[in-house]
Amino acid sequence: MIHPVIASSLTLGAASLFGSALGFIVKKIPHKWNDIFLGYCAGMMLAAAIVCLAMPAVESAGHAGLWQVALGMAAGAVLISLLDMVTPHLHNLTGLDAEEHHHNASLNRVLLFVIAIAIHKLPEGMATGVAFDGSSLANAETLSLSIALQNIPEGMVVITPLLVAGVKMWRALVVAAVVAGLEMAGVFMGYWVASLTETLLPMLMSMAAGAMLYVISDEMIPETHAHGYQKPATFALVAGFITLLFIE
Repeated sequence: MIHPVIASSLTLGAASLFGSALGFIVKKIPHKWNDIFLGYCAGMMLAAAIVCLAMPAVESAGHAGLWQVALGMAAGAVLISLLDMVTPHLHNLTGLDAEEHHHNASLNRVLLFVIAIAIHKLPEGMATGVAFDGSSLANAETLSLSIALQNIPEGMVVITPLLVAGVKMWRALVVAAVVAGLEMAGVFMGYWVASLTETLLPMLMSMAAGAMLYVISDEMIPETHAHGYQKPATFALVAGFITLLFIE
């Protein structure tokens, strides 16, 4: 029987590659459906951050350790924020918005794209790995499933702008493989770090939750509200949140 952490890593990687494969087929994603897909995934990730990470962290820490949860969530958000300051935003590199980080303008576009995606993928994988060292295997599996589903439309968003920009197919395949590999590695990194000491587990889980909340608020929701389809995207977010609750 495959170890749950290995199974989770393979699932996340396969979902990301599947989304990339769809990107090669579809070539262009209409704004409306892109926003609906991302809204749905944002809702699932929001519920997963709360139900699968934040609440188990609170239960594990107890009343006396709630400061760990608060500090961990703040630290997770600040960490991703600092990383985000030195890399371009995901929605800028998809070519959908005009925002640009000018101090990075001279760098290779493909390299910037890989860095930007890595900022999001590695913490996602680590969040899943940390959850697998918690008290509930079901919570970890639910979180893994929510991120895997989110990886499919995100994989399409990764590949499509590369092809539109004229990047050769084999180079786009390498980018897709690197992105999937980073998230898979993140799962093992998160599990390894969390297994070192149970004392830090509540803080690590809350850090993962804080990082996910930052990505949802700073990247996913603004992207879904930037093209005039905020209503269907909002309902999709609610549907995604409800879906995760039913899965849980």
